[in-house]
Amino acid sequence: MKNLLVGITLFVCMCSCKHANTETKTDTVLQTDSIPLPSKKVPFSWEGANVYFLLTDRFNNGDSLNDVNFERTDTTGPLRGFMGGDIIGITEKIKEGYFTDLGVNAIWFSPVVEQIHGSTDEETGNTYGYHGYWTKDWTVLDPNFGTKKELENLVETAHEYGIRIVMDVVLNHTGPVTEKDPVWPEEWVRTQPTCTFNDYESTTECTLVNNLPDVYTESDAAVKLPDALLAKWKAEGRLSQELDELQLFFERTGYPRAPKFYIIKWLTDYVNGLGIDGFRVDTVKHVNEGAWSELQKEAEYAFSNWKKMNPDKVFDDTPFYMVGEVYGYGISGGRTYDFNDKKVDYFNHGFKSLINFELKSDALHTYETIFKKYSDILHSELKDKSVLNYLTSHDDAQPYDPERNDSFKAANILMLTPGASQIYYGDETARSLTLQGSEDNPIMGDAVLRSFMNWQELDSLPKTKEILEHWQKLGSFRHNHLAIGAGKHLRLAQSPYVFSRTYDDGDVKDKVVVGLDLPKGKKSLWVKGFFGDGTKLHDTYSDTEVIVANGKVLLDNSNTIALLEVAE
Repeated sequence: MKNLLVGITLFVCMCSCKHANTETKTDTVLQTDSIPLPSKKVPFSWEGANVYFLLTDRFNNGDSLNDVNFERTDTTGPLRGFMGGDIIGITEKIKEGYFTDLGVNAIWFSPVVEQIHGSTDEETGNTYGYHGYWTKDWTVLDPNFGTKKELENLVETAHEYGIRIVMDVVLNHTGPVTEKDPVWPEEWVRTQPTCTFNDYESTTECTLVNNLPDVYTESDAAVKLPDALLAKWKAEGRLSQELDELQLFFERTGYPRAPKFYIIKWLTDYVNGLGIDGFRVDTVKHVNEGAWSELQKEAEYAFSNWKKMNPDKVFDDTPFYMVGEVYGYGISGGRTYDFNDKKVDYFNHGFKSLINFELKSDALHTYETIFKKYSDILHSELKDKSVLNYLTSHDDAQPYDPERNDSFKAANILMLTPGASQIYYGDETARSLTLQGSEDNPIMGDAVLRSFMNWQELDSLPKTKEILEHWQKLGSFRHNHLAIGAGKHLRLAQSPYVFSRTYDDGDVKDKVVVGLDLPKGKKSLWVKGFFGDGTKLHDTYSDTEVIVANGKVLLDNSNTIALLEVAE
């Protein structure tokens, strides 16, 4: 298997640098254990990370024996039930080198805590909590996704491969109410009004949608644990343990026993126990921003404690990472989100980064327009912060290129735009975002964005494999060069289009040149003033070495892209 951690990077670096059956497929383990670990370490920064986002249930089924739990057997709308993906499946793909080949250095997967047991009858079809955002119990994993031991193994395996783990967390709401899932006590949640999003109050003190109880995250009033939760813990034989841990948490912190602090304790337990590297935080703008500062404080405490307890497993001194989903936030907003009557700076409330909803529309402009805009903002208003760019996602009904007509250009935009990148599972294999279902049973709503990963097409369609190889080359180059995501952008030539990126932070220095929309055949790339004459460069896209002469490098191939780094 090729190792895409190739090429020589210009770095001067000093890195400190039941319910579920857990049997795995023995033949898969034998295959993946023979894959060598990545041998090359490169500097890491969340500002330029290459993040892979997947829905746990829709990525890879590593253990078919855990596919059905809690009698979740009701008929659902198309793509609205569990389909078998699990934690073991993610771990398998790490061991196979799938993420390494894509240059991925962080994996964000949808929530894996226990979901409501029942299903909801919606206009879009009967639905289970396959997506992970309908929590029943924050303290334990849902057996459909796997066990805590399997999650621990996932984190350890990812870390062995130089990949950090971002856990998706929900503080804003519980799961919907069903016949199997009673509403939480009225001291914990509100069930009305439904948000109208007109101003701050009608966005934060309301239910996001009908039948999605909203946690009183703005409250500091002490509440008792729900009787249903206590009974559940008792039946599972862990009541005393949970109560003792809560007692220690509240004694240490001095927090009141308000709903948000219970949940913060439960969420940060995964950091303290497993070494989770970061949180992707759901529905950020629907929660009083002060709660996020408190979550970050406790998560960083837990992360520091885990590092003290596991010094041999620590990557470096990178702090705990939090990226927020402030729905509708765009990089043009700089540090604030505008509620009409109030502006909030979420970067000042625990977040290193926010998801950027703007790139999908910016992608319609020229490369230079995009790259210059993002570089300018990230090195001024958002200096030392970042955005997480995406083109498609699990709940954006208007993605870039929904027909997958140009997956090559999508890769160029996402992988080369300054900021962190978020590959949504299947971007790299042109997984369909426009499935229709049947006339009698159409696929409705966001389910169309959430089909199972198209592994079979990758094996059977040459075009799909060609698309993946393009994403791999770009992803690997981004991974190996902090300058791409975290560096400063400068256009070197307009036609053909050539630009440079430069990263300089203490002991870590990096510089690269990229050419896009190049002519096929013979081509000349202007690098004068950036790479001096006589400099030997390596084009990682064509795996060709060239020497700068008269301020230019000459290439002769059929590629329309060049990725130039200093050769060894």
